[in-house]
Amino acid sequence: MSRRALRKPDPSLDLVPWLATREQLPRPWNAVAVFGRIAPLEVELGSGKGLFLVSAAALRVERNFLGLEVSAKYARHSAARLAKARVGNARVVHGDGLRVFHEVLPDESATAIHVYFPDPWWKARHKKRRVMNEVFLRDAERTLIQGGSLHFWTDVEEYFLAGLQVVAEVTRLSGPHDEPEQAPGHDLDYRTHFERRTRLAGQQVHRAVFYKPA
Repeated sequence: MSRRALRKPDPSLDLVPWLATREQLPRPWNAVAVFGRIAPLEVELGSGKGLFLVSAAALRVERNFLGLEVSAKYARHSAARLAKARVGNARVVHGDGLRVFHEVLPDESATAIHVYFPDPWWKARHKKRRVMNEVFLRDAERTLIQGGSLHFWTDVEEYFLAGLQVVAEVTRLSGPHDEPEQAPGHDLDYRTHFERRTRLAGQQVHRAVFYKPA
């Protein structure tokens, strides 16, 4: 499902501290330098328009949220939403999210990891670009705390089944466990814009959650 054109962010918005690049992240990782505090961390790989970051951060103010987005314009869009809403516990990083996991995030640093509607890379020669790959999943398992969760949703059944297979082959994560579909309370009461479009079109969303065992 293709993305729609974005509105340009309000140029008067100051996106500091909501937007950073991968290169600007502290190494070694320092939550205080990024968020101004230490709190349980949830990471979203592929933040898109930022609906999940804005809504989840507002709902769970006791946690920090880090969104990773490879597209500069989508990263700026998400950061602008956070800045406009004055969300203090969420940040967006523009850059290769897989490299952030591999190079920046330390062991047992994340309470939850969210991968929602990643690019399916339809052509056979491009499927190696899928984010649900062996390297990322090993990093996801490494960075999760004991009992931490990995959430994977997609509208592409083939990708869903392939993702479940890779998780089973390269990690010790428990699952897949079902994540029940929730009835929306309002027009934007969805995990992401992709979920909203998919469900309003009457199409199926494939959902799974995995847990890191003790």
